Amino acid sequence: MKINQLNSLEHEGLAASINQRARLLVARAAELQDLQKFEDARLVLGEFWRDIGDRPKLEGLDASTRGEMLLLVGTLSAWLGSARQTPGAQEIAKDLISESSSIFEELGLTEKVAEARVELGICYWRSGALDEARITFDDALTRLGDLESEQRLRAILNKALIEQVSSRPHEALQLLSKAEPLFEASSNHRLKGKFHGEFGLLLKNIGLSGHSEEYFDRALMQFTAASVELEQIGQDRGLAIVENNLSRLFAHLERFEEAHEHLDRALSIVTKLNDKGNRAQFEDSRARIFLAQGRLEQAEKIAGSAVRVLREGDQQSNLATALTTHAVALGRLQRPSEALAILNEAIDVAGLVGDAETAGLACLTIIEETVNTLAAAELRKYYNRAESALRHSQDAVIQARLGAAARSVLNADKQTSGASEASLPVAGASSLSLEEQVLHYEGELIKRALDTSDGSVTRAARLLGVTHQGLAFILNGRQKNLLPSRKPAKPRRRSIIRYH
Repeated sequence: MKINQLNSLEHEGLAASINQRARLLVARAAELQDLQKFEDARLVLGEFWRDIGDRPKLEGLDASTRGEMLLLVGTLSAWLGSARQTPGAQEIAKDLISESSSIFEELGLTEKVAEARVELGICYWRSGALDEARITFDDALTRLGDLESEQRLRAILNKALIEQVSSRPHEALQLLSKAEPLFEASSNHRLKGKFHGEFGLLLKNIGLSGHSEEYFDRALMQFTAASVELEQIGQDRGLAIVENNLSRLFAHLERFEEAHEHLDRALSIVTKLNDKGNRAQFEDSRARIFLAQGRLEQAEKIAGSAVRVLREGDQQSNLATALTTHAVALGRLQRPSEALAILNEAIDVAGLVGDAETAGLACLTIIEETVNTLAAAELRKYYNRAESALRHSQDAVIQARLGAAARSVLNADKQTSGASEASLPVAGASSLSLEEQVLHYEGELIKRALDTSDGSVTRAARLLGVTHQGLAFILNGRQKNLLPSRKPAKPRRRSIIRYH
């Protein structure tokens, strides 16, 4: 045999060996990533990839293996960047994942393309680009069609999460309820645990919005199911997130001791994992509990700590949320100028990544926390931006806050204008007399409250801050045109959670 033929065979054998080794390492690292052991997964890939920002070694790998390597390195970069709060990590991850998607598309591997699209959507979500995330998950679902695939379940689950954080809980509830049998049939404990955890979070938030004990009960059962699934595979980060969500549930029920206990467990887990990103988010949860307890100095201190950590990374929506919490603490400590500056920063941070809702909530918080320090014109500017961003929200609490903010703007306008006609933040009302404007504005508020409360006078009254009898009197008197919007209240079953 000629020397060049021998060299060719040796080269082919070496290439096959490198390719085979790469696939074995990718498979092992993927298993560790599924267990959320991201640093261990990174170390396994050390022969081909070192850390965030380094391009993986792809020489000698066939197209399919290159795609697998790029996808895994991209997702690991995103997860590690989130945990470490590494600036630019999500953008690096997007580039790698997009490159893998192109390779899989050329190879005609539909399910792998969908997997890459799901991971890309998660990167968009972490960055706060919710519209791009939603579009990307929809694209993955379109590509998969009716194909029975774990990637289809992941796309559904993550799309429901986007709908939830976009204050569209009814869309999220429809998605998860329809998909529940598919998740129950899955043998993937990680996927089932995440499903139960996200479903529990959704039910908890719907309960908070509508003050429904039934949703709290269902949320508690979902969180319990999530813990069971995640404990079976030792997914500690997932368990920590469940504990954090339980903490927020118990805080709302004013069972603060239990809330702190769950949060202690969550923080203990992520501290051991050196997960700075989740730790900062859990500290934000602690600050909110302190606010609810009236422990303002402690709330300000820990909220400031969370903000400092989140400033280091590129999860801008989380940073904007933490800034808002910090500002609330400062405002209640009678430091309004500091609170206003931080809230304006939160608006800018959320706006830069297209997170209109978080920006809108920051505008709303400015009215709530600094109303006595701003001129009526400034308040109206913040209200208009908040209303524009949040007017389609399905969250009854947000709608009630918008109503209260509008009343604050109205009062400020009336104080500024004295006996003259006040300028209301209601479209088309400028030509009405003051009495007519107030009547029109009252009707708008009541109609919105009834719509978001499914016609329940009791719940609408709660949202508006009036008694059931008071609202009924108004409906039967000066707002009779709204009577068709009223529906009988639905009977509620007895709760399995005891309330103090």
